[in-house]
Amino acid sequence: MGDDNPHSRSGSTAKSWLERIAAIFTAEPQDLSDLEEVFVEANARQLIDNDTKGMLQGVLEISKMRARDIMVPRSQMATIDIDQPLAEFLPILLENNHSRYPVVNEDKDHIEGILIVKDILQYALKPDTDWQLKDLLRPAVIIPESKRVDALLKEFRQKRYHMAIVVDEYGGVSGLITIEDILEQIVGDIEDEHDDEEGSDIRKLGSHVFLVSALTPLDEFNESFGTKFDEEEASTIGGIVLHAFGHMPVKGETLELGGLTFKVNKANSRRLVQLQVIKPKVNQENADAE
Repeated sequence: MGDDNPHSRSGSTAKSWLERIAAIFTAEPQDLSDLEEVFVEANARQLIDNDTKGMLQGVLEISKMRARDIMVPRSQMATIDIDQPLAEFLPILLENNHSRYPVVNEDKDHIEGILIVKDILQYALKPDTDWQLKDLLRPAVIIPESKRVDALLKEFRQKRYHMAIVVDEYGGVSGLITIEDILEQIVGDIEDEHDDEEGSDIRKLGSHVFLVSALTPLDEFNESFGTKFDEEEASTIGGIVLHAFGHMPVKGETLELGGLTFKVNKANSRRLVQLQVIKPKVNQENADAE
């Protein structure tokens, strides 16, 4: 007689899936594409949910990445000059809301160290105290562009530092990378209390102008604007726009995509925050006439 016990079938399916993972890990050579297929199949069988699948795929992705792939480029590094008084660099801290800043001497190729913002709090509250910025700096960790991201994450954890300066083959500064940059490759954007809290909704500013959070899910955006952006390329509209730019854009940059105009309304050194989306006027007028 056949086994009609659903629990037995479920247990057998799970066992088969685990056996396949074990076989891939023990095989020589290991094939990451095969492992990715196992995760997709496990998700389809509802053995793991979408978030778990995404994190597992993120872990595999960082194993292929180098520091140059996810670093904040030199041009977008927020830095402090070692000769700046507190009154001059305080606006930089308030504008960027980072916890750490490279401190430079004259230009970004000369990194004197890393300033952790909390280290200056006691002096900010006591303006008459005699102190110098150079005395508060932590050593800067220098890594090559070719540094493997998974190995860097391990070093971040073991040596308990959170930022590294990336240099090219000639010793010039290419950018910086933080532990948050790596973790976001696995779990997605990490929000904190300083991030914009206007939500992931789409707000209409005019007859054909909209304000859109970069974190708006792609399916929600497609439904609202009648677009057909591929959800396999990115899960948010910000991801689609960032991929189209090919670099981390700054506020005010625009591009045409999918019949729409995208303008960066808000961004920081690590991610897009808010986009202005403009529909062609002729399309909007036709839609209103229907």
